[in-house]
Amino acid sequence: MNTDLRSDARLDQTFIPRSASAGSCRAPGLAMRRDADRRVIIIGGGASGVLLACHLLRDPTVALTVTLIEKRSSVGQGVAYSTANPDHVLNVRAGNMSAFADDPDHFWRWLIDQRESERQRCADPFCFAPRRLYGRYIAGLIAPLRNPERAGRLEIVQGECVDVRVSPSDVIATLADGSELAGDIGVLATGHETPASDCASCFAQPWTSPVEAGIAKDAPVLILGTGLTMVDYVLALQHAGHQGPITAMSRRGLLPHVHRRTAPVRIEAAEVPFGADAATLLRWLRQRASLIKADGGDWRSVIDAVRPHTQKLWQALPLASRRRFLQHARAWWDVHRHRMAPEIELRLRDLIARQRLTIVAGKVCFLETSGPRTLVHYRRRGEHAIDTLEVAKIVECRGIVTNPLDTGNPVLLSLFRQGRLRADPLRIGIDVTDDGAIVDQSGVPAERLFAIGPLTRAAFWEIVAVPDIRVQCAELASRILRRLPAREPRVSVPS
Repeated sequence: MNTDLRSDARLDQTFIPRSASAGSCRAPGLAMRRDADRRVIIIGGGASGVLLACHLLRDPTVALTVTLIEKRSSVGQGVAYSTANPDHVLNVRAGNMSAFADDPDHFWRWLIDQRESERQRCADPFCFAPRRLYGRYIAGLIAPLRNPERAGRLEIVQGECVDVRVSPSDVIATLADGSELAGDIGVLATGHETPASDCASCFAQPWTSPVEAGIAKDAPVLILGTGLTMVDYVLALQHAGHQGPITAMSRRGLLPHVHRRTAPVRIEAAEVPFGADAATLLRWLRQRASLIKADGGDWRSVIDAVRPHTQKLWQALPLASRRRFLQHARAWWDVHRHRMAPEIELRLRDLIARQRLTIVAGKVCFLETSGPRTLVHYRRRGEHAIDTLEVAKIVECRGIVTNPLDTGNPVLLSLFRQGRLRADPLRIGIDVTDDGAIVDQSGVPAERLFAIGPLTRAAFWEIVAVPDIRVQCAELASRILRRLPAREPRVSVPS
């Protein structure tokens, strides 16, 4: 790959926003490009974008400007960590939520230093901290990076990126207000995309509170999906005082398993059957779990031990095996791999026992609006008859977009139109190389445009949780810093 990123005349241009959004974090008239600056533009200020910024600026002596574009007023928290609901806790133990893989106790030390380990009664790193605390942790990582005295600094721009143009010399991001920002490298960190619905009034998004969604406290609600996002929304409904019936539906009706304290197990790469088909991998995984169980252990130890190898396993799978995994095995993998905190499982089981929550294995056939209510016609798994459920609102918690071409994100739509993005063959994400470079419609990897986080699931699959994203961010930051042009000293010209 050609990595010649030498500066030219265009890199010395200055870009000044034509207007500043209300509440913007930037000062009006701030020049977004300085002579001889090395600049990385990150589009998306959720956890993925902030973690990448932290890794790029981790060395305070590196002269680099990172510009983070985020349309929300808060940065780093995204949907997951901006919740104020105390019932929304991390689905990963505190001991594995450090922003830095090479400093695994970083978050746990922060909880202790902030006295939050005492307030939350977290006796050890196995505890599951409230997500709002993790949002505070992320915000604490950002604050020192904005110090103008640092050689490397973070600039935050509040606004929506609607277009990215790439030339041999730079990347230019255009915001909805017409402002333009230029840099050497651009990174898409736009996070999760959600499916579009044909009935906007029928549906609510999972990050919208029940009050904002207009869900009355006694209204019947249908949640599509029975994974962790469903669990979150059930807790949101309970926090809002909801008393109506809740039905959660997915094709198999599987609930996430629960975390348990287990003895760690190590599986070496030489033991993993990389390149085997999905059926062979499943047999191998079951055999390992059976051996652990026979020795008094727990299957969770095996799943956790496989985690460092999952991305390589996915990449080594033949395309046909990936497709079969998505169709037949993904749901089973998800409920074992993405588990819920023990205290959350107790609450969920209580709601089910009291018939406040019903889990259905089935598939929606079609919807029919009837005044303020929606009639959901569905077929239970293994049955031919069609049942009908009347609900006030449907909450979309299935997560993955089946086709990235269906996105409503303007910057992704623009890049698709330009031919700079293409969907992967399975239509679960955009096509990227192993180092995160975006692949265009002719199959050529970009030299200046990268992606991180859930957008890259087609290449990495397991790339939705902090323990995976932090490794991806560290590796990409290292590559970017090696590829950026050296910062040229400014030369004073006599007047």
